[in-house]
Amino acid sequence: MPLSSARPAANVSTAEPVSTAELVPVAEPVPVAEPAPVTEHAPIPVPERPSSPAQRDERPLTQPRTVWNGRAPRHLPGAPAAASARRRPTWTQAIAVLFGAAALGVLAGAAVALVRALLSLPFMQDFLAAFPGEYVSPIAVEPGFAPWVGWQHFFNAFLMVLIIRTGLQIRTEKRPTVFWTPRNNPKGKTSLTIWFHQALDILWLVNGVIFVVLLFTTGHWVRIVPTSWEVLPNALSAALQYVSFDWPHENGWNNYNSLQQLAYFVTVFLAAPLAAITGYRMSGLWPKKAERLSKAYPVEWARALHFPVMLYFVAFIIAHVALVMLTGFLRNLNHMYASQDAVTWTGFWVFIASLVVIALGWVAARPLVIAPIAKVFGNVSGR
Repeated sequence: MPLSSARPAANVSTAEPVSTAELVPVAEPVPVAEPAPVTEHAPIPVPERPSSPAQRDERPLTQPRTVWNGRAPRHLPGAPAAASARRRPTWTQAIAVLFGAAALGVLAGAAVALVRALLSLPFMQDFLAAFPGEYVSPIAVEPGFAPWVGWQHFFNAFLMVLIIRTGLQIRTEKRPTVFWTPRNNPKGKTSLTIWFHQALDILWLVNGVIFVVLLFTTGHWVRIVPTSWEVLPNALSAALQYVSFDWPHENGWNNYNSLQQLAYFVTVFLAAPLAAITGYRMSGLWPKKAERLSKAYPVEWARALHFPVMLYFVAFIIAHVALVMLTGFLRNLNHMYASQDAVTWTGFWVFIASLVVIALGWVAARPLVIAPIAKVFGNVSGR
């Protein structure tokens, strides 16, 4: 019963004990404007409300806890949460995860067995002979990897890891504690995490533009851009061979197989621009007064695409790293980090050093480190 609608009970001499979860009338009439509280044991007279902190401190410590309108005052602990509202035990979640992983393992095993049986058929043997998984490009390109490819690869990986980290933080951050505001736009206040995410995006885009420019000026675009329709049946052949665990021949120093070529092409020329376009639409850099442009490209479209694109990058990175490790570990690392086609440990140690730098960047990506950098470009403030 709300306090505003409670009325004192008349001609009542006794009252039965009541639960703290029920709304009850006052047991005895009292000459006050608001109803008297009811204790958990028996009704008691309502004392005058202390007018000063000193008088409140003089109240007896043994006074029974009162219940106001079915709930305890703020200075007293409330009733414990119901058992039905408690979270499920973690062991049940672990069992569900194990069953899910087992189901995925069974499906993966069935897919491998099915593809191996399919490839053993005569017409599929002829298909593999005609399309081994790669084709010779009609445009000649110098084999190998220049040192700039290794540096670009490292910068891209470093920025991508931090972009994914801050992107996930933005999705889970409910109450930011640190904010960034442009000096010339006080209304453009945003959380420090969003500012850092957007700053990383800009650096990633600059690095990507440099990579594409070098790619076309050196002629190495041929390695990741399909130049023949033969790429499609060869990509299917390579995919079947990967699934069957009878993997296609690896010769990345001279030529990628068709599945790799398509994956790199989609990542560089489709996924990266899509991530940039959707991220720009969601950022504070989008012009607020461009009403027609905003209607033609609603922010809801950008939000619906931006996160799936990030998931694509995560899947690409996992598959990419796995294949690097499983298809000639030392040689592949030498290709990317030492610019040499040899089975030595040089590329491995450079790769380890790059992982240390990425790990340090991951740990340092916190307000204590980011705030001084953000202050150079705007104002940083607390909540």
